[in-house]
Amino acid sequence: MDRGLRKELGLGDLVLAQILCVVGSSWVGIAAKLGRAQVAFWVGAMALFYLPLAAVVIHLNRLMPLEGGLYQWAKAGFGQMAGFLTAWNLWVYAVIVTGAIVFVVPTDLSYMIGPSAAWLPASIPATLLITGGVVAAITLVAIHGLDIGKWLHNAGSVMILTAYAILLPLPLWALWRGSIHHYQPIPWEWPKLDWFSVAVFGQMTAGALSGFEYVAIMAGECRNAARTVGRSVMISAPVISVMFILGTSAVLAFIGNQPINVIGPIPQTFRLAFGANSWVAPFAIFLLIARAIASASLIFTGLTRLPMTAGWDNLVPAWFARLDPRRRTPVNSILFVAAVVMVLILLSMLGVREQEASQLLANASIVHYAIAYCALFLLPLVGTLRAGVPAWLKVAAVCGLFSSAVSLLIAVYPIVDVVSRQSYATKITGVVVLANMAGVLIYRAGQRRRA
Repeated sequence: MDRGLRKELGLGDLVLAQILCVVGSSWVGIAAKLGRAQVAFWVGAMALFYLPLAAVVIHLNRLMPLEGGLYQWAKAGFGQMAGFLTAWNLWVYAVIVTGAIVFVVPTDLSYMIGPSAAWLPASIPATLLITGGVVAAITLVAIHGLDIGKWLHNAGSVMILTAYAILLPLPLWALWRGSIHHYQPIPWEWPKLDWFSVAVFGQMTAGALSGFEYVAIMAGECRNAARTVGRSVMISAPVISVMFILGTSAVLAFIGNQPINVIGPIPQTFRLAFGANSWVAPFAIFLLIARAIASASLIFTGLTRLPMTAGWDNLVPAWFARLDPRRRTPVNSILFVAAVVMVLILLSMLGVREQEASQLLANASIVHYAIAYCALFLLPLVGTLRAGVPAWLKVAAVCGLFSSAVSLLIAVYPIVDVVSRQSYATKITGVVVLANMAGVLIYRAGQRRRA
């Protein structure tokens, strides 16, 4: 059921898209807050969430390689209302995380330019101007279609790979020069189990290691989706694992016990490693900015497809499903989502500092993603799609369900200094409750429209 969509994506495009969608620059900074215990947490997160996610996504995509991905799977497994609410939480996640990714750009720009631009992230007018320009650019790319968009996404993936290719050997270079005196690429320390560690673990699972199922949303625009989506997961998974673990170790080698900027830990590391006058640091930070824009474009493109597929089922107005006659892209859905992203960025900045605003966006997105993931991991266990599921896959689904539940419950615990912990938790809880109430109302309106 592709409704005339163009088949633009092949295996190479999907592998690069998986890396672009999963690997970000902020997660290694969040993991670095655990110190030497970061490897134990990465290994635990990969065993309990990452590998189960890959297994379940490959299974479901082979079963139902349809445009809309998780929406179609949940609708078939649990019924139309549960399918819609699952897709609704995934859509809200994608809107918030697009805002969170775009929000990183002013901070990265300040590190690229140097101390003279340190004021940029804290300035609301400057941040809105920069983020508004980025959103306008990715909107134009989305309207044009994946024939152009995939090249932006592929270029962004190559740039994040290049940035990590600079980051990962950086400690060895610094040891040779004598600017640092100790480096362990894979340090080991048993984790301390407290609320802070659990909160970081929650962000490392449904935040850092999430995204394999996201590319499946565009299955109707993939060539041989039943095979290529699963193969792209298997190829990209080990690459992503190495990038996260060694990237966190590189950040720790330079920042150590200093305060870590969770918005831009890799730009912070480049500045410390190369100094204020080196051209290498601005170049490497430019790669991260380009990756952020490409990643926002990829996620933005996917989230505009969810209202389109819901429009096919008449659960939202058909206006969202209307395709441009020449480009075959859902223009109305694209413009609507762009407006929502900008409103969200503005609201997140009111009355808080930039790192707290970034964490509000990140954690609010993680809660919605964790709800969608709970539904995803329940599909092999209950509902109509559980028939014929092997026992090992059920065990993997239970592990993923447990990790998703932990991420969901711990997201209200802040890992950065905030103005008020109670206000922080209230904002996240309020966003989730109000968003799901709105989802129920939209679904009921859609049912009345269908009747």
